[in-house]
Formats: sequence, C-alpha cells, structure tokens
Amino acid sequence: MPNSQTTLNEELFSQSVRLLTGRDEHLAEVVKAYGQPPLWVREPGFPTLVYIILEQQVSLASARAAFERLKAAVRPLTPKGFLRLNDAELLRIGFSRQKTLYTRLLAESLARRHFNLRYLHGLPDDSAHKMLMAFKGIGRWTADIYLLSALRRPDIWPTGDLALATAVQEVKRLRKRPSPEKLEALGAPWRPWRAVAARLFWHAYLCKRGLKSSAPVEI
Repeated sequence: MPNSQTTLNEELFSQSVRLLTGRDEHLAEVVKAYGQPPLWVREPGFPTLVYIILEQQVSLASARAAFERLKAAVRPLTPKGFLRLNDAELLRIGFSRQKTLYTRLLAESLARRHFNLRYLHGLPDDSAHKMLMAFKGIGRWTADIYLLSALRRPDIWPTGDLALATAVQEVKRLRKRPSPEKLEALGAPWRPWRAVAARLFWHAYLCKRGLKSSAPVEI
C-alpha cells in the first residue's frame, strides 16, 4: 500500500490501474474502450506551478498558448527571470492582473529563498497542500494538480476539477454532475489510488471528445 509520499512510476501506475479496473466495472469499461491512460506527469518546479496558475478558470488551449509565450519571453523560466517582466509584458503574454500578482508573490518568495518547492517532496499530502495554499492565489485545485502531476502522489483527488466531475458523471452514468462534496464521497472506493482513478476519468473525458489523451504540458 502506498503512503502519502509514494511517487507513481509507470510500473506502479499500471499495477494500480489493474487493481482499480478489477474492482470497478465502469473503470474497466474505460480501459476496454480507450486503453490505459498515460501517466500524465509534469516536471516539479516553478515553471509547472506557473503553468497551473495560468490554467485556473481558463481553457487548456489558452493556458498552453500563454505559457508558450512566457517561455519564449523568459529563457530559462526562473523566478528571477519572471520578475524582470513588467505588467504590460505579462498582460500581452496572457496574465490577468490577479495572476500577475499571484505569480509575482510566488516568484519573489522563491527568488529570495524564503521558500523552496523541494520542501514539498518530503511532506505528507495534507502538509504539502497547506504549504502551497499559504500563497495568495494558490487554492485547493492548484495544489491538487501540482501534487498529482508534478509530485505524482497516488491519492490526490481534485474535487474542484470540472472535467473530472463531468467525466465521473458520464462514466458512472449519474443523472447530474456531482458537486465537489459529492465527488469527495464518490472517490472513497478508489483510495489509496484516487489520482490513478482521476487519470482514468480524464482519459475517458478526452477520448470521448476526440481530444488527444497525452501529456498536458511539456516544460
């Protein structure tokens, strides 16, 4: 059984997919229809966290485009490099005023060495969540996605993710899309592999819509 600092790798991911599909017929149908999902991982660090902030409440396509513009403007993408961009430059890249503030606060803390994202690696999930969410503009969803994709924690269940809720509704044939509270309850049977279950649901969501089910970001 994993603990909260277990890191998913390809072998462990495949084992947990087999475990979940063996106990849940709806998840088994996902794999039968679409195959095993990718392990969707992101490189831990500042660029990935900035990318996830850009993804907040916008389409994945617009977030990706903004992130590509940011990478072109700041090479390499470091906290100090980010802080050299002014408001007008960040607006052209695709940062709202709020996201400019959030990312600057994060970059300043990292650049001044008040905080190091490597601290998160040795922390249990709850403590890592709290440390990330202490930053203005980093809420539960952003922390969940970072822990799930960058730290590859096995039991993260991002109940605030709209695509996940929609996929659960479709795969489990529910009458309506579950609320975050309902989604939390629905996820209980997939512990301690809820991050694996999330990837299965996202895989179904993307494939059903004819979208490429591949790694969401390359840093």
